[in-house]
Amino acid sequence: MLKKTLLAGLLMAAIFCGTTAYAQKGPSYKTGLGLRLDLGDGNLYGFSAKHFLTQQLAGEATLLFGSGINASIGAELQYHVPIPSASGLSWYAGGGLQMLFYKYNLGTSVWLRPMAGLDYKVATAPLNLSFDWRPTFVLNNGGGSDIGRFGLALRFTL
Repeated sequence: MLKKTLLAGLLMAAIFCGTTAYAQKGPSYKTGLGLRLDLGDGNLYGFSAKHFLTQQLAGEATLLFGSGINASIGAELQYHVPIPSASGLSWYAGGGLQMLFYKYNLGTSVWLRPMAGLDYKVATAPLNLSFDWRPTFVLNNGGGSDIGRFGLALRFTL
């Protein structure tokens, strides 16, 4: 498990270092509040708050719910790179942790969540859409992974 965590960290560091040499334009919004779907082996749905800490670095917090789960709380950092030929569109990579609190006294689960995706700010409305690949690596309860997880978010921008 330590090897997987180290490999994921090195991959994210390589992505961050490889993109910092380009001149970057900041995001067209600072904060987004809305809904998130987390689709895979067991769907989660709930709330998302995303805030840009710098021009490229954003933090996202989620509060999700699903079948058999009381709540899931997550925190992630994302590094955004604008796509020059598409106004309002950027790709991003990052990662974070998700903690699930199961119903019926089944305990908790901690997930490592690397991610890569696209983020789009609608130019004519205060809306943001994002779609990402969010593989999951379980850090407790015997481990495990779910590489077929995807996320979709719709947020009102401030």
